[in-house]
Amino acid sequence: MNGVITMAEEKDQLLNEYEEEDFYLSSPRRTMLAKGVFKELFHERNVDYSNFSEHVKKALEEAKEEGMLKPVVVGAIPFDPKNAPQLIIPEKILYAESLQGNDKLQDCKVSVRTYESQFIPEREEYMEGVNKGLTYIKEGELEKFVLAKALRCQTMEPIDKKQILRNLVQLNAGGYTFAVNLFNRQSGDLNPIHKRTFIGASPELLVSRSATAVLANPLAGSRPRSEDPVEDKRRAEELLASEKDLHEHAVVVEAVAEGLKGLCKNLMVPDKPSLVKTETMWHLSTEMKGELVDSQLTSLDLALALHPTPAVCGFPTKRAYEVIHEIEPFDRNYFTGIVGWCDESGDGEWIVAIRCAEIENSTVSLYAGAGIVEGSKPEEEWNETSAKLRTMLNAMGLQDL
Repeated sequence: MNGVITMAEEKDQLLNEYEEEDFYLSSPRRTMLAKGVFKELFHERNVDYSNFSEHVKKALEEAKEEGMLKPVVVGAIPFDPKNAPQLIIPEKILYAESLQGNDKLQDCKVSVRTYESQFIPEREEYMEGVNKGLTYIKEGELEKFVLAKALRCQTMEPIDKKQILRNLVQLNAGGYTFAVNLFNRQSGDLNPIHKRTFIGASPELLVSRSATAVLANPLAGSRPRSEDPVEDKRRAEELLASEKDLHEHAVVVEAVAEGLKGLCKNLMVPDKPSLVKTETMWHLSTEMKGELVDSQLTSLDLALALHPTPAVCGFPTKRAYEVIHEIEPFDRNYFTGIVGWCDESGDGEWIVAIRCAEIENSTVSLYAGAGIVEGSKPEEEWNETSAKLRTMLNAMGLQDL
């Protein structure tokens, strides 16, 4: 059963109906809320991604044969293939127009009382990691890698996930806001007490497919926003002229274009990046458009061909993976993975899972990463990751830590 909500005054109805068992995704294209589980697709670790998309296509066909009118796969795919994908075909999906920047929801501020927080790794260890990676770059093993950190917060009471999702939508209208229910299948523990939610507001579209039209929008190269309009403008202009950031961006654009080249015709890639802004950051952005060579290729096929891009991993990919596992002292899980949907026709959109957190009861783990290339400075990368954490911290009502 699918429904469409079009009345302007009902744009936030899906947020009102959201429950932590649901899948939610708001994008410039539309907002969707998926409820119930008609079929679970994957729950094991170390999935073979070589035939992953074929399994999804078959599951969609079987769901239709079993009576589902317009089956859609929704969920999240992790950064590291050793972790389990979280994909389902929901029982019901509701759609609505996406919230625009001038639309206002009900007052949606929330205050989270924090009694404990910890960076993983701490500042000095993170900067040592940057220096270690720069050594690999200097030795020619890497051109770029992404180094992330986590922030663990323990609150005095269970966190209101619905309120945080509402805040993220309000503060990041026009972007990609998501919430994914993470089943703890690995341990066989389906106790509702241990429910986990993956939630965030990403500025970055990995790829979308609509009929034969393909769109990708890699981001790389960043500056924190400033509340002072003059300083904010200066930072944007500095980013657009920065040799180091333009190089970092070019590495990502070249990799995405190469990944799409054999799958698309008439691929249009702008010569120079443009600027996009979020509530907390400026980013260099390149929007690519193309047309599918083979209409049988789905949005999931395209996403898996590109994931992970150098924007979240590095280049060359294999060596960047190794360096990330060597240096980062935590498991990224679904951070820098992808979140999205794919329908029976192959249409869909997949978002790069950044500006996000995992929430379980009164514990929240926030994540942020920075691209390290020649010329990167450890302290600046630490500051950049801290600025990126502000998207989730603001949504939680945590102004100071």
